Amino acid sequence: MVRTRWSKDSLYNLVETELGDSLFIVVSNREPYVHAYTSESGQQIKVTHPVGGLTEALDPVMRAAGGTWVAWGSGDADFDEKIVDKDQRVMVPPPPEESRYALRRVKLTESDVAGFYLGFANESLWPLCHVTFTPPDYREDWWHTYQKVNRYFADSVLREIGNRKAVVLVQDYHFALLSHYLKESNPDLTVGQFWHIPWPDYEAFRTCPWNEEIITGMLGNDLMGFHIRDFCNNFLDNAARVLGAEIDRENAIITYRGNTTEVRPFPISVDFDSLNTQAGMEEVEQEMEKLRKELDLDGKCLGVGMDRMDYTKGIPERLMALDKFFEDNPEYRGKVVFVQAGMPSRTQIDTYKQIGQRIDDLMDGLNEKYGTGSWKPVVAMTRQLSPVTLHALRRLANFCVVSSLHDGMNLVAKEYAASRVDGDGVLILSKFTGAAVEMKDSLLINPYDIGDFAFKIKEAVEMPESERRRRMKNMRAIVSENNIYKWAGTMVSRLMEITGK
Repeated sequence: MVRTRWSKDSLYNLVETELGDSLFIVVSNREPYVHAYTSESGQQIKVTHPVGGLTEALDPVMRAAGGTWVAWGSGDADFDEKIVDKDQRVMVPPPPEESRYALRRVKLTESDVAGFYLGFANESLWPLCHVTFTPPDYREDWWHTYQKVNRYFADSVLREIGNRKAVVLVQDYHFALLSHYLKESNPDLTVGQFWHIPWPDYEAFRTCPWNEEIITGMLGNDLMGFHIRDFCNNFLDNAARVLGAEIDRENAIITYRGNTTEVRPFPISVDFDSLNTQAGMEEVEQEMEKLRKELDLDGKCLGVGMDRMDYTKGIPERLMALDKFFEDNPEYRGKVVFVQAGMPSRTQIDTYKQIGQRIDDLMDGLNEKYGTGSWKPVVAMTRQLSPVTLHALRRLANFCVVSSLHDGMNLVAKEYAASRVDGDGVLILSKFTGAAVEMKDSLLINPYDIGDFAFKIKEAVEMPESERRRRMKNMRAIVSENNIYKWAGTMVSRLMEITGK
């Protein structure tokens, strides 16, 4: 099928015309719609649609397919009998829109969440896959809970499918074992998976006591997707060295126990058109004016960082580079303001509490060292920011810093470019992000090299307007072409080709 550019409509049409009689199922940890009580009495229930790249990309697929999305029911009203049927299913989207597909929820206990999500997924797999020198914690009880929850999801998917022909698309590192469990019970399924975080090399991955089980689980997929080619190559190496699987490197195909798995890069992105339109709205212009006054930006240069508080995001290194910048360039004291926007994350985990405290200490230190009565070099925005405020910050920012120590893609970089309807702005981007492969007109940094990082901040502040616009024009063109619908469309299209073989 020849396409000039992927859109929500073309993705919808692809699924509608090519799915045939197959049931389409998406599996993710996070659900696309959440039901929550709005009062203690439980009489009123509110439904929300969490905003994110995953839900934005796959919602039109599901609307076209009329399939089922299987996810953890995290809302306190998710399993209310007024909402779900006996199989824990609810039709979505909710009124006043027309319901187009089913959301089937999996119920997890607090113990399940602690071992599966907070434990093995985020204290074992997350640090294992991100090379940030934070050691993984391999607790056997977490591993057993992870196995158990993957079985729960497999059982739910299989009950949903019954005897029907189905295509299943699994999302992320929460479900490394799920595809194998599905294929054990139903070898005729077509199953694909996208891994949203980096994939480590063999020397790192071999530290996991259950590396064989994890690779075996992922080889239950007919199609295994990662952000970039390097992660694909790491996975091929692991399959060969951990399991002795047969590898066709030219075609990126793994053969193991008579089954084949294609391994492909599918760089995730953002909805460029939507972000571009939203960023140009009058409400954003009004919010920009409000922030100019609130932050006292007249005659000043604004930099922003927009991340959740995670140790992989390189926020301490960013603040140390700002310290070095102000130390080396005293003429910019009082003239540059940096806003660090982002919510605390996974605060039940000690390493996240520690990184949050370290970030607070570094920001306080910067403000004490350089601040005056009328100016602070760093402003923290840790409240939940509205989309309008986020767009306003991106529009106002002379430069945006993405300094991840390791990142599968990093959509903050692409959101910044998509929001710059004025064609201006400078992106400072870590070499250790997947986005760096595409966004070569950013100022690329090694976030561990604090001296060069500080120099790049100065380069961003002093870059001539013509050069800023040239770079931004190129980056916006790339993000526009390689949008979120291309990510979903190319992956779904390949899965359907596999189904038709």
